[in-house]
Amino acid sequence: MAAKKPIILAVDDDPQVLAAIARDLRQEFSQDYRILRVNSGPEALTTIKELKTKEEPLALIIADQRMPDLEGVELLTASRELFPDAKRVLLTAYADTEAAVRAINSARLDHYLMKPWDPPENLLYPTLHDLLAAWQASHKPKYDGIRLIGFQWSPLSHELKDFLSGFMVGYQWLDYETSPEAQELVKAKGFEPTDLPLVICVDGKAVPNPSKNDLAEHLGIANKPQQDIYDVVVVGAGPSGLAAAVYGASEGLKTLIVERQTPGGQAGTSSRIENYLGFPTGLSGADLAFRAWTQAVRLGAEFIAPQEVTNLCIQDGYKVLTLTNGSEISTKAVILTTGVSYRTLDVPGMDRLSGAGVYYGAARTEARSCDEQDVYIVGGGNSAGQAAMYLATYARKVFIVIRGANLAASMSAYLIEQIRNTPNIELLPHSQIKEVCGGDHLEAVMVDINGVVEKRPARALFVFIGAKPSTEWVCEQVICDGKGFVLTGRDLVTDPRYSQVWKKDREPYLLETCVPGIFSAGDSRAGAMARVASAVGEGSMAIKFVHQYLDE
Repeated sequence: MAAKKPIILAVDDDPQVLAAIARDLRQEFSQDYRILRVNSGPEALTTIKELKTKEEPLALIIADQRMPDLEGVELLTASRELFPDAKRVLLTAYADTEAAVRAINSARLDHYLMKPWDPPENLLYPTLHDLLAAWQASHKPKYDGIRLIGFQWSPLSHELKDFLSGFMVGYQWLDYETSPEAQELVKAKGFEPTDLPLVICVDGKAVPNPSKNDLAEHLGIANKPQQDIYDVVVVGAGPSGLAAAVYGASEGLKTLIVERQTPGGQAGTSSRIENYLGFPTGLSGADLAFRAWTQAVRLGAEFIAPQEVTNLCIQDGYKVLTLTNGSEISTKAVILTTGVSYRTLDVPGMDRLSGAGVYYGAARTEARSCDEQDVYIVGGGNSAGQAAMYLATYARKVFIVIRGANLAASMSAYLIEQIRNTPNIELLPHSQIKEVCGGDHLEAVMVDINGVVEKRPARALFVFIGAKPSTEWVCEQVICDGKGFVLTGRDLVTDPRYSQVWKKDREPYLLETCVPGIFSAGDSRAGAMARVASAVGEGSMAIKFVHQYLDE
């Protein structure tokens, strides 16, 4: 949303003089400022009060001295209470010069101008340009986007920050406990601290304690399918799901993608991906996901979120997906790109402090709150390394806790080198977190380092300890291995345990599950490579097999 232009207010009871000053102001300043004109002191004061109520930016007031009911000096003095930073200029005749000079001190005028000001190029514009430049230098424009007011250690506030960040929605975070502006806004909107978190939308509507579905509705994100039957439904909007949606939509398939959280999946939480083809300087996971999501929607794919698929069954040859709200979606083919979720760290205090200093893959969202504090990262994979590099920009010290001796076995070489060259990142090998401590938020961690347990202060703990497939809801319909990863392709016919399950005359396609027309791609598929490029490739390939299945 474009910021409103600042205002220059001209006040004079003489219509000819007012028209002349307004004309000259528009000629020079209308590109960057809105010019308002008022023909009396009382009316001008009313206008200034309205501007204050509407939170309009008032940059400069230029008022004539000799006006009935309210003289220029009185008007400019009164305006100081409402707009203390606005520049004030008195327009005066030669006879009133002495009064104008006195008013510079008494009314704190910034300048006075003599009538007539012809030519304005010499007698008007230079002075006003200087004053407006000084105003711009100190002016802080009002934020016109979404504002999220809450408590720093509130798990729901953290979830909403993650949700907005995941959709690349700009927002202003205001901590109620430390921000007078937040306290004033909550009171002005008629709410109490118990109603927090509070989301104030661009249109001014305030939504207390919103769910992610409520927030999605106010952001204009669809959460209901628009058609009765689709050619293909993609379940999950990680890199593989987004790639499938892009290719499906671009090739004319009626494509729907369903995401339970935000685009990008686990990759979307990565603060920096530097080994993805075509981006030599790297990009964030959220940026990559947003680009892909935008591309898919532009090509015609439907996207609904946050919605979760809870069941999948076959009816009359169609695949029927049931959502958490009870609605059903019918489709000819399904691509499962459900991805993986971070494994939880099972130590005392984790459940109680989750979202209040303890986070799973939330480095970008909470990094600024860690300014000049000590933070801990558990895990030695690429996600942990990317988080460490990002957090090091803000935190005093970043400690990486790993069980092994070094990072070589699990992290890319480029990240290991970056970490080695970052002075405020310290690796703690042969270590593990034994407990997290704190009242309503994390305050310290108990770390076992080579058998010696230490209690260390910590602002935040970020956990990246491997992943498990998000396939619990579908394992009754398709065959998964012992760890929950979906089996596809020749794995179904070469393993004697499953050879009788496949009933078709042809072999299953490379990414096809034991149910014809249901495919799996990305990290939740057995044998998949946990890399963004690989996931994108599989999602793209899956559409080829969908075409072959639909042509049978």
